[in-house]
Amino acid sequence: MNKVELLVLGGGESGVGAALLAKKLGLQVFVSDSKLLKPIYAKELQQAGIPFEEGQHTEALFFGVKYVVKSPGIPSNIALIARLKEQGAEVISEIEFASRHTTGKIVGITGSNGKTTTTLLTHHIFKKAGWDVGLAGNVGTSFARLLAEQDHAWWILEISSFQLDDTARFRPNIGILTNITPDHLDRYEYKMENYMSSKFRITLFQTEEDRFIYCADDEWTLKGMQAQPTRAQRIPFSLNSTPTGEIGAFYQEDHIQIELIKGESMSIYELALQGKHNTYNSMASALAARSAGIHSDSVRDALADFEHIEHRLETVVQIGGVEYINDSKATNVNSTWYALESVNRKVIWIVGGVDKGNDYSQLLPLVKDKVKAIVCLGLDNHKIINEFKNDVEILTEAQSMEAAVRTAHSLAKKGDLVLLSPACASFDLFENYEDRGNQFKECVRKL
Repeated sequence: MNKVELLVLGGGESGVGAALLAKKLGLQVFVSDSKLLKPIYAKELQQAGIPFEEGQHTEALFFGVKYVVKSPGIPSNIALIARLKEQGAEVISEIEFASRHTTGKIVGITGSNGKTTTTLLTHHIFKKAGWDVGLAGNVGTSFARLLAEQDHAWWILEISSFQLDDTARFRPNIGILTNITPDHLDRYEYKMENYMSSKFRITLFQTEEDRFIYCADDEWTLKGMQAQPTRAQRIPFSLNSTPTGEIGAFYQEDHIQIELIKGESMSIYELALQGKHNTYNSMASALAARSAGIHSDSVRDALADFEHIEHRLETVVQIGGVEYINDSKATNVNSTWYALESVNRKVIWIVGGVDKGNDYSQLLPLVKDKVKAIVCLGLDNHKIINEFKNDVEILTEAQSMEAAVRTAHSLAKKGDLVLLSPACASFDLFENYEDRGNQFKECVRKL
């Protein structure tokens, strides 16, 4: 094997995408994963002629490597990363790597909640307006993979905090921070300040020519703006206040008001996505599109006909007067808060999974008001049980989706709602949140 110029650590979607882009750029690339690769990725690397190893890291092969693209799933503080940095390697994320090789402009979207919806909605607006636009990142397909196939004039990227952690000069032309609420705290020493700093890397390398769109109603975002001021033009959106003497988006008499140039505004009355959280998402997307130069009529049309995303407050079916809702994408407490806040029936709530440092106490008022029974779905449910055991009449456990759905079905009466909104990661029992949501839908349809 020739001397490795680019080492890719992790052979999942982002790692394989980075390897394919590196191959196209003519770099000598090698992929190393401490676990076994999924067959689909191993086959893809073989077909592309990219050498790889699985089940181990052979450090002797890495000596002298200058560039390392690290999977977002690998923590930055492990010994291997430290040794690579000591020998002079630059360790970056796949998002950072790909951003160095595009000629297109970037809308980068991060946040604890709403980032997937905002990403898909923003892409929908650009696409409907007829613009040359790509959709990539944490939303599904890696930026590097798609860039290896084709560049675009604009890229709409969903970016997680893990992906931001290993950026070195990533600079979106338009950066969006939807909000910051407790999530992934196990990765950030259980300190909100550390998690906040990670999110604010979305704007760290922006300049005065760029725009930073943020929620003016979000406490941790406002704290972050004090701690890590941005050079970009700041554009707020809010449901609670009206911008005074500045540009932004706000809610006024049942419509969204957008102002990007003093004295020049647009109003949006009809939204395809309903609910408070989706109004925020729509504001952020509209501001991004208008900032890029998309005409206001195109923005209005796209916001009015956008289809709801899978696994986010997705109605599955109604059986015997009981509605079944798939909210598997709610992997933190704040997402579940929005789900419970949005429903107006008595709820049988399926919750649980891998706890990421959750504080469930903020859900107590909604649980007391709306939840008649809780079904804990996970291998370790003690934290959820301790939090809610005195506040619901029925609290039970299940260790498979089939058991959870059957239990919820037996507890539900006509007029109730069965809600899968886990507030946790899925990896104890499922491959990912999509697998969890798909199993829920399959089990419900078999009732």
